Amino acid sequence: MAQMQFKDKDRSVLSLIVEDYIENGKPVSSGRIFRKNRLKGSPATIRNIMVRLEKDGFLHQPHASSGRIPTDKGLKFYVDNLLAGIQPPSDDAVFLRNKASESNGHLGSLLDDVSRILAEHSDNVGFVISPHIARVVFRHLRFIKLAENKVMAVLVTPSHMVLTETVEARHPFTQTELDRASLHINRNYSGRSLHHVREVLLRELPRTKAKYENVLDKLIALIRACTLTQDEEHRIHIQGASRLLAKADIFEMDKLQSIFQSIEEKACLTKLLSDFISLDRVKVLIGSEINFPNVPDCSLVLSHYGYDDQVLGSLGIIGPKRIPYERIIPLVDSMAKGLSRALASTSGDVVL
Repeated sequence: MAQMQFKDKDRSVLSLIVEDYIENGKPVSSGRIFRKNRLKGSPATIRNIMVRLEKDGFLHQPHASSGRIPTDKGLKFYVDNLLAGIQPPSDDAVFLRNKASESNGHLGSLLDDVSRILAEHSDNVGFVISPHIARVVFRHLRFIKLAENKVMAVLVTPSHMVLTETVEARHPFTQTELDRASLHINRNYSGRSLHHVREVLLRELPRTKAKYENVLDKLIALIRACTLTQDEEHRIHIQGASRLLAKADIFEMDKLQSIFQSIEEKACLTKLLSDFISLDRVKVLIGSEINFPNVPDCSLVLSHYGYDDQVLGSLGIIGPKRIPYERIIPLVDSMAKGLSRALASTSGDVVL
């Protein structure tokens, strides 16, 4: 049954079954739908609709004498209709702008707060993936020597948020050399990303090498180290994993263990989400759509955040398929929009 063939009553019956199943976790009968919601028509009419929905893959009957439960396809149809009409609350944007001020300009602290808010308000796992430092447009950049071959890159965005990354330098630097390199980059490339800077420096190498002697070769290698950093542990903020332990009635223990393993392997989660990082709206993945091994009973609700048409990262929640989508979808949408506005509106100078 294609979406355009759905009659209003078909849509209503499917929605009522999904909502009842999400609330109670039990197969839903035609008599229950009739008694609870008083749809026009008899239980037999509702039962006939349910038979059609089952035939077309939207419902499943676990046992011959039981009611029916929604399949992943049925849940997906229900969620897609929700996405078309849900409006997020507006107060979260103000709330997150306040959180941005409280974070003292450090992006990591703000993202920790956002992941915690997502977890607390959804009662599931909340996550935020931070942007890779090399892809973020910077207003100001400074390199700080930490050890003989270890350098910290400190980047300030146009919205005055601070990102840091520690990299292994192939060649040793003095702090004076790093200061000269930072000054050159800030004078010539402010408003660009480190990826862009590296490409330009490679093109300009023959012309500028004499002026900067061997420092430019070392600088290109240092920037390359920043762009190739793959420390996924540093890039994802997760809160609320223990909340899944309270859902033993939904997840079997072996499935819970698989979920925890997938969450702990943050690189795996980041790779999964990278396929959806350019979305311009909330995305809901249900069951087999999520590439978590041996875990068919999860849902993932995610969106992106950024500013000035630049996607910086993604955020969302991970939970069971039986989550209150009508509440969690606007929560994720609101947090994404609020975080984007917070990053765009944070004011105040950061001195490096």
